[in-house]
Amino acid sequence: MAIPISVKQLIEGNLIESERIELKKGFNPEAILHSMCAFANDFNNWGGGYILLGVSDNHDIIGLKEKQVDSIMKQLLDLSNKVQYPYFPIIEPVRYSGKMVIVLYCPGGPARPYKAPKSLGRKSEYMYYIRHSSATVIANTEEEKELIGMSNQIPYDDRINPHASIEDLDLQLMKVFLREINSDLNPNTLSFEDLCRSLNIVDGPKEYLKPKNVGLLMFSLNPEKYIKTPWIEVTVFHDRVGDKFEEKKFEGPISSQIKMALQYIRNAAIRERVQKVNTQAEAIRFFTYPYTAIEESLVNAVYHKSYEIDAPVEVRIELDRIDIISYPGPLPPLNKDNINDEIVISKRYRNRRIGDFLKELRLTEGKNTGFRKIRAAMKYNSSPKPVFITDEERVQFITRLLIHPDFKNEPITEPLNEPLKIDLIFDFIKLNPNCKRKDIEKNTKIPLGTLKRHLQELIGDGKIKKEGSDKTGGYVILGE
Repeated sequence: MAIPISVKQLIEGNLIESERIELKKGFNPEAILHSMCAFANDFNNWGGGYILLGVSDNHDIIGLKEKQVDSIMKQLLDLSNKVQYPYFPIIEPVRYSGKMVIVLYCPGGPARPYKAPKSLGRKSEYMYYIRHSSATVIANTEEEKELIGMSNQIPYDDRINPHASIEDLDLQLMKVFLREINSDLNPNTLSFEDLCRSLNIVDGPKEYLKPKNVGLLMFSLNPEKYIKTPWIEVTVFHDRVGDKFEEKKFEGPISSQIKMALQYIRNAAIRERVQKVNTQAEAIRFFTYPYTAIEESLVNAVYHKSYEIDAPVEVRIELDRIDIISYPGPLPPLNKDNINDEIVISKRYRNRRIGDFLKELRLTEGKNTGFRKIRAAMKYNSSPKPVFITDEERVQFITRLLIHPDFKNEPITEPLNEPLKIDLIFDFIKLNPNCKRKDIEKNTKIPLGTLKRHLQELIGDGKIKKEGSDKTGGYVILGE
């Protein structure tokens, strides 16, 4: 079965954290078994990891002898059966830089905790293995207790959804995703089931194959049918009292939500000012809010919220600030007392799979850089420091971005104008190729008459076209 991320990205890129990649220049079955077990236990809910055989620690491509590959593949299957309970990673031999490399994708297992024999000798003691930074180690007594306490506790995004079916996953959305991340997976040569399994968004036997929640969140046009409030709500206030405001709800695949909500917020709240300085040639440019800080804050909220709680991500654009709110609050060790410290590190993730997909789309890094990026963006824009807020019980998490002082007494959030609607339509079609008019209407909340008019304008301008029949066809962007 093929692995969605390319070997080039694993070896040369920084897409996957170093803690999640194990490089082996040769075949060391004992060490590989221990790392397989550690990734299966996924102690920190990172989403498992990857083991690359034929690559040295400094990323040199050593390669494996071609005549050894078949033998190694068989031995890897034997190793999988030595894990308690049996655990089977996705294994793919790949030719890279003219040499053979074997990639093992080891997602977090569904039946943790897992044990593996300490050695491959007879009657070896079985131990719990976990990842500490970039190393595989035997869990100590406290870690072992915690791991046992996590028994069968699969993060929500990695669980199957018994109420949905594989037909609720959209092939076209998967194709767009694979194209965006430059994946080596070719959806045209795989069956739909094999494609879903390669993306690890379904699970179960053939007769009861069900989508995982992350599959519905990423590749369903209507995830709200099966998951509680999986959308973003943006409220733009036009006065301090709160009498005048506009509300907008962004639904559909979460990656599309993020992009469309960011475009909406950019139009609603970001203004630029250029200030000439007598003592220098270049003018100073600054904004009401730096886009990077908004983007990072919103993506963090979508990434880290709980999809088991009946509460959407909320964005409140006030006259002097933006609050981005998600539920519940941060995981320990973060709390209301240390959350604004300059150095904040939390290695636990609530959603191990959502993070993987957002990283591949370059929407997040997942390396504990979120707070730092937000602070750096605000500082570069000469804005006030961001404020991170939670309560004693960690019920909610708020990222508060204060407006640049030079804009403080000016009205920024004037009512949004009509041209924005046509942009929303175009962006939705771009993110959801072959979508039908009813899908556009539902997700953009644009009145049908206005929607029809703008669709005709976009067709007349040569920006979009309709493919297929009136009953089954959909809209696509021209030139893509």
